Amino acid sequence: MTAFADLPLRSADYAAQFGPTVVVIPHPDDEALGCGGLLALLAQAGQPVHPVLVSDGTMSHPRSRLFSPEARRAVREGELRHSLSLLGVDAHEPLCLRLPDGQVPAEGQPGFTEAVKRLRTFLEETQPATVLAPWRRDPHPDHRASSQLVQAALAQLPAPPHRLEYVVWAWERAAPADLPQPADGVRGFRLDIGAALPQKQRAIRAHRSQLAPGIFTDDANGFLLYPEMLAHFQQPYEVYFEALSDEREPAQ
Repeated sequence: MTAFADLPLRSADYAAQFGPTVVVIPHPDDEALGCGGLLALLAQAGQPVHPVLVSDGTMSHPRSRLFSPEARRAVREGELRHSLSLLGVDAHEPLCLRLPDGQVPAEGQPGFTEAVKRLRTFLEETQPATVLAPWRRDPHPDHRASSQLVQAALAQLPAPPHRLEYVVWAWERAAPADLPQPADGVRGFRLDIGAALPQKQRAIRAHRSQLAPGIFTDDANGFLLYPEMLAHFQQPYEVYFEALSDEREPAQ
């Protein structure tokens, strides 16, 4: 997206300032696509990363008969773990919320309050300096619902960590209203991930079920990441949004 190309570019060294990080992942593969470069840079800087997988990932190929929903979930969670290992951030076991893929509850819907409670408890246990979450209006309902989960959990903490938002579907589908507005109070930047780009690409390829020819091959109408979409994630930078009021000091 042209608007992203105009954002200021920050060096790879900037990643270390985010400190210990919790990354909230709507679906297995979002961690590699949206923020794989940053995750690799955090690992290189010695900063711990604690993953949270929101959905069960079963609806990319809902008509598969060879793979039950439980089997599809197992495959996709296994791919996530492989991706995290390739990025160097597999020291901590992911928290898997296993909310329904395609129907992650938004605020006011059944299951939302319990998911917020589990996420808040995880944040209290891990004590991150930064929470890495999908952009609040990333044009996918599960991404928006995941952002709402993060916002609600952070609101319950007496001293919430820094919130950093990454984009996935905004590269492809964002309408003008989906992009940052003055009322959002955020600033965007690009992070130079050139040194970590090979790791990011390997992590993307770890999600074999989402890349042609796929694994769940008995569902002809199932979702696969297409070349035009993947091209956005071959660039040597990633896009992030953070609060304008953030005046953090570098992490120690």
